[in-house]
Amino acid sequence: MMSHTISAPMAPTLARPPVALSMAGSDSCAGAGIQADLKTFGAHGCYGLTVVTAVVAEAPGRVTYVELMPAALVAAQIRVLEESFPIAAAKTGMLGGRLQMEAVLESWEPLARRGTPLVVDPVMISTSGRRLLEEDAMELLTTEFLKRARLITPNLDEAGVLLGARPTTRQQMLDGARRLADRWGCAVLIKGGHLAGEQCPDVLVDGPTVAWVEAARISGVKTHGTGCAYSAAITAGLAHGLALEAAVRSAKAFITEAIARSFRWNGGLGEIDALNHATGKNWPVSG
Repeated sequence: MMSHTISAPMAPTLARPPVALSMAGSDSCAGAGIQADLKTFGAHGCYGLTVVTAVVAEAPGRVTYVELMPAALVAAQIRVLEESFPIAAAKTGMLGGRLQMEAVLESWEPLARRGTPLVVDPVMISTSGRRLLEEDAMELLTTEFLKRARLITPNLDEAGVLLGARPTTRQQMLDGARRLADRWGCAVLIKGGHLAGEQCPDVLVDGPTVAWVEAARISGVKTHGTGCAYSAAITAGLAHGLALEAAVRSAKAFITEAIARSFRWNGGLGEIDALNHATGKNWPVSG
């Protein structure tokens, strides 16, 4: 009879990764929302926390049900995390309604006093076209919420809502980013992934600094959650202490790689694509 001796475990090595927080909706297919944010945080060596603002029943291209969380529950989640963890950076995604947004605003104040950077992804409409921000929340978003941000990251459609007209050229993207930055006193990243052409150009305006961050378009992939993962990657970079432009450039490289290495299955309604958040590289990168 063979015997096996199990060695005593080694003393633990207690790592202290930066802590990043996502306040967003739950996506049942895990391609967007808090699930995508957690995968992105993990890929960047961050410990991810979540505040669930809504639960969404969806698959790529389909949203079938949305349930907003009670405002008291949203506030309680933020409060217990703020009191317990050294949160280095945070982001918002889908907030859903005015009550949920008010809860985030009120509960955010202790983190704001500590100077915690907040990345706001102004999620308004899903990739499938379903409205994800209630009408009565728009006024609060534009009068109170966006001015709390270190960075806002609208895509072209969201920028169109905020500006009153959708940018259709690079110059309009730049002009629009400057207008939004002046209006809310924060940095603005307008994402041009749906701009015509072979490149996907994004423009960052941060005070007097203007930076174009772009990558070649990857065709043939139809997925969702790119905005969530992009903003989460920026948040992770900030949590690691990167300067904003460096965090954006690293995040752009990450999301480009995640799209290029996407997963694909044949589902009940046809082909399904999903981002690959575990690209095999070490993120974030600077330089």
